[in-house]
Formats: sequence, C-alpha cells, structure tokens
Amino acid sequence: MDLSKILSIAGKPGLYKLAGEAKNNLVVESLTDGKRMPAFSHERISSLQEISIYTTGEDLPLHDALKMIYEMTDGRKVDNPKKMSSAQLKELFKKAIPDYDEDSVYVSDMKKAFTWYNTLLEKDLLDFSEEEKEDEKSEADTEKQVADTEEPAADSEAPVADDKE
Repeated sequence: MDLSKILSIAGKPGLYKLAGEAKNNLVVESLTDGKRMPAFSHERISSLQEISIYTTGEDLPLHDALKMIYEMTDGRKVDNPKKMSSAQLKELFKKAIPDYDEDSVYVSDMKKAFTWYNTLLEKDLLDFSEEEKEDEKSEADTEKQVADTEEPAADSEAPVADDKE
C-alpha cells in the first residue's frame, strides 16, 4: 500500500489520488466521486505517508495506525464515525491504538482517521498482504542467518589427515 500518492487537502472533504502534475499545480482525483481538479501550492496538501499519530512513545505513522485499525476490525468498515459520540470515538480509538497521546490527539483527528480508513478500505487501497509477506521473508532470513552462524563449520572439527607417508 503506497500512501504517498493519496492526498488530503485542507478545506476540501475526502481524500484525493495524485493523477498528475502540471506547471504550477497538481492534478488530483477525488476518491469519493472520481472527479479531477487542480490543487495549487497555496493549499495545504498533505500526503498520507507524511501523517503520523501522537503516542506516548514515538509518533506512529498513519500507515501503521491504519493497519492497527484494520486488525482491530478484522478488515471490516468502522460504523459511521461522523455519527459516533466523542466517548464512543475515544473508546474505539483506544482499542485500536492503546498508547495514543490522549492530550494531543483530538476527537476530530480520530474521526478523520476512521473516515480515511473506511474510504481506503472501500477503494481497495489498504493492502497489508505485501507487508506480511515481507515480514515473513525477513523473519525467515533472520532465522537462516542465526542458523548459519550457530552451525559449526565442517572443516573446523574434522581431524586433518596427513598423506605424507
């Protein structure tokens, strides 16, 4: 899943996909209705790749937060976050991301994260299967490296025979 081409534009609802670049603007396509429009540099445009969630430790990239929401919901949509109460949103967000910073993450941020999650899920833009394959591959590589270093070399323990008789 490549979030670098999915954009949020301040003052405009929804998410946008980068469709192209022009001389003095970007051409974006709305994920909700598919309409294309220009986005100019004076608008605050953020790639979802750049966004992170405040936690009690290090900031959590949005990609990881979306994965945590995906795992919590078993790959299903979240009920309409715009109709949830603040308490319900906080409880659900705490369930998905237990160590989020309660002082820095606002209810509006939670609502936006769940709305974005639903939109990306609808458009099949959330694909964590590649990531799981990479994790499994890296774990297998690590196990192989550990096994290679633990096995004694065949030459080191074998007695050396001298054929000079």
